[in-house]
Amino acid sequence: MIKHIWILTLFPEMFKPFLECGISGAAFRGERSDDVKFELHFVNIRDYSQTKYKSVDDSPFGGGPGMVMRADILRDALIKGVQEAGGYESLDKLHVIYTSPRGKVWNNKIARDFGTNELGSSPKDLVFIAGRYEGIDERFLEKYVNDFFSVGDFVLTGGELAIMLMLDSAVRFVPGILGNKLSSEDDSFEDGLIEFPQYTKPREFEGMEVPSILLEGHHKKIVEFQHQEKITMTKKWRPDLIKK
Repeated sequence: MIKHIWILTLFPEMFKPFLECGISGAAFRGERSDDVKFELHFVNIRDYSQTKYKSVDDSPFGGGPGMVMRADILRDALIKGVQEAGGYESLDKLHVIYTSPRGKVWNNKIARDFGTNELGSSPKDLVFIAGRYEGIDERFLEKYVNDFFSVGDFVLTGGELAIMLMLDSAVRFVPGILGNKLSSEDDSFEDGLIEFPQYTKPREFEGMEVPSILLEGHHKKIVEFQHQEKITMTKKWRPDLIKK
């Protein structure tokens, strides 16, 4: 299956290092899984502006600071740059996502569900809208956006980083992307706890030894030790998770 991902942005160049590095970069270049191949397409919103200076924003009605991205330009970028360019019969074949403070807060469970479903098995291709300035005209959001996600209670200067964060955290859960499918099962947040400490060579580092139980080869004891370490680490560093 080939999964097409479309990103509407003013800065497509921001994604270049993301696609060139690491496991997620290889995955979105279509090099990590035989079952799911990804193709990322970037649509520069500015290409669909009919204004003299190729602007995509204007001052908000009712006054206020900042500028707002225009609904008509975004619509043309979506229809002409994605639907028509991609040969889709209608927008019903696409799942359009906007990163926004109003959205569901992105977490590990949502990343897992998104990876296994939206990235891994859904027949619909994905469209991400990277907002800028004070945001996007509400009328475009009401008519064309299917889903809203927030990556946290803070504000970014643009949606590009949020989109990369979502894609990076979700693609790990697509079957075949990680070399060892167990790699994600012991990660932080999988069972409500953060990950246990990890150790490798040398056995002694600046007077600190690797815990001896990890060197004994007793699998059951190691598993029990690591689980207790997860609880200890979570209590120390993320007590909010223990309260939950």
